Amino acid sequence: MKRVTPTGPPGQATMPVMTLTTRMLTPETWDDFAALVEANNGVWGGCWCMGFHPEGVGEGHTPEGNRDAKRRHVTRGTVHQVLVYDGERCVGWCQFGSPVELPNIKNRRAYDREAGDPPDWRIGCVFTSAKDRGKGVAAAAVAAALDEIRRAGGGIVEAYPEQTEDRPPQRGSYLHTGPEELYARHGFARVRKIAKWRWVMRTKVSPLLLQP
Repeated sequence: MKRVTPTGPPGQATMPVMTLTTRMLTPETWDDFAALVEANNGVWGGCWCMGFHPEGVGEGHTPEGNRDAKRRHVTRGTVHQVLVYDGERCVGWCQFGSPVELPNIKNRRAYDREAGDPPDWRIGCVFTSAKDRGKGVAAAAVAAALDEIRRAGGGIVEAYPEQTEDRPPQRGSYLHTGPEELYARHGFARVRKIAKWRWVMRTKVSPLLLQP
């Protein structure tokens, strides 16, 4: 378990401090993950965070099938996902993995038109429980995911956030790939636009140097 300090955007009003820690999604933490998903109505219509996996979601898929598919990935070890906890309660996550592990992304046709060398890693979705948003959960999740990538050898990391600056307010919306400024704080830079408000952003993560 890793303890993290939540950080919000500069100028954001002070929020009640949460004691956040992180763990990886594994068979041992599956029940915590499942409780969070179920408390949020299956997440985005019952996707169970399967949209970026090879199986995908949508037509022909059911919430029950998505749940079973996600659990199979966890059992096989074909998922990389940081879970964020407030005490013993799971409150959010950041999904990441190789392009083979996470082949599906939003605006894929636009992405493929100018695709160059693939990244070593890509960040899929970032989710925070509805009642815990605005408290630094997403920031803690992304920071911990980048730490895990560093421990795994680092490399080029790609994300697909949405632009919020100069954009009309989005009533009731939730940015499931995260806002652009969240990644900018970790050195991600714009590469190209793939939708009106969505960018490909990249950064290079150095590997963790182990002490002899």
